[in-house]
Formats: sequence, structure tokens, C-alpha cells
Amino acid sequence: MKFFLDTANTDEIRQAASMGIIDGVTTNPSLVAKENRKFREILIEICDVIDGPVSAEVVSTEFNGMMKEARELAALHPNINVKVPLIREGLKAVKALTSEGIKTNVTLCFSPSQALMAAKAGATFISPFIGRVDDISGVGIEIIRDIRTIYDNYGFETEILAASLRHPLHVMDAALIGADIATIPFKVFDQLINHPLTDIGLKRFLADWEKVKDQVS
Repeated sequence: MKFFLDTANTDEIRQAASMGIIDGVTTNPSLVAKENRKFREILIEICDVIDGPVSAEVVSTEFNGMMKEARELAALHPNINVKVPLIREGLKAVKALTSEGIKTNVTLCFSPSQALMAAKAGATFISPFIGRVDDISGVGIEIIRDIRTIYDNYGFETEILAASLRHPLHVMDAALIGADIATIPFKVFDQLINHPLTDIGLKRFLADWEKVKDQVS
């Protein structure tokens, strides 16, 4: 499973990247707005840190506007793939962008049927939102399961990018089902590493070492 960091904060990205296990980054307008910096300046800095896919989202909702934005974003750096909303105009744009060799991440997916349509259009990535489905009393992880089955049935190459992951259990469930990628907020990334028993065990080991270290030749 690949790990993408879901943030536009370059300090967080640098911290996570220093561990060597981050494969890409996803951003969206909400994340960028938190940074109070120029969007394209942030994207280029992220691409300098991460040698992998970096998702940048269009904000137009009609075909021509999406195409214009997408081409401009893709021209910034070879690693940028363009996030497109899962609407009719978006699918038209995905089909056209794919024919031009521009990689796409189809976002705001909430059903297996939507994911099927995105794959048919040639999406590079599909982003089903697990947490937001859970928020309305659905079972978000089941969408990932169904998409995995559909894509495997027909050999679609679109990668399943599990999004809106709120806690480590979301990540583990997505991994068990076979999502290709988990895009993770920095807080959840940290939570995946931490465990109280690890902290307790390390504290005990170090305390015991203090007792015997002078006896080691």
C-alpha cells in the first residue's frame, strides 16, 4: 500500500518525508486555504520535497474551465496530477485529459457506480471518501470493498485512493481490503506509528540498560 499525505502544509510534508515512507501528496482547496500562501508556490515546493504524485484540484465546474486549469497545473511539474470532481463535466474532462497524457485523480466519490464511471473515463486515481460516508451513518469502507471487486473483475488500472481517513482503523481496513493508496492527514500518520505499549517497553528497556551499562566491556 502506498501512503500519500493529505495536507498542503510543507512543514508536515517535510517531517513525514524524512522517514522515507511517503509516496505522494494530496491537496484540495480547503487544505490550501489554511496555509495563506499562493497555491502554485505551495505545489512547486511540495514537488521539490516529494518525488511522487502530487494532486492539485481544479475549481471550475464546466469542461472548458477544467481543461484550462488542468493544463496549467500539469505544466507546473511532471509529478502533478489533476483532481477533478466526479460530475458529468468532470468525467468529460478526465477522458480528454487522459488522451493528452495528463494524470487525473477523480475526487468526491461516494459510490461504487461513480468509481466505475471514473475508471471507464480513464482516471489514474479514484478517491472514495470513507469518513464522510460514515458521517451520514453509512459504512464508508464497504465502498472501498465494492470498488476493489469491480476493478478486479474487469482489470481496470485506476488506482483506489482511500480518502477522508479519520483514524488508524480506517487505514488498516483500507489496507485489508486492498486499496492501492491511503491518503492520510499528518495527525493520523503519527497515530499509525504510536502505541502506548511501545512507549512503556522502551522506557523499561532503557531503565534496565542504565542498571547494567557500566558492566558492558
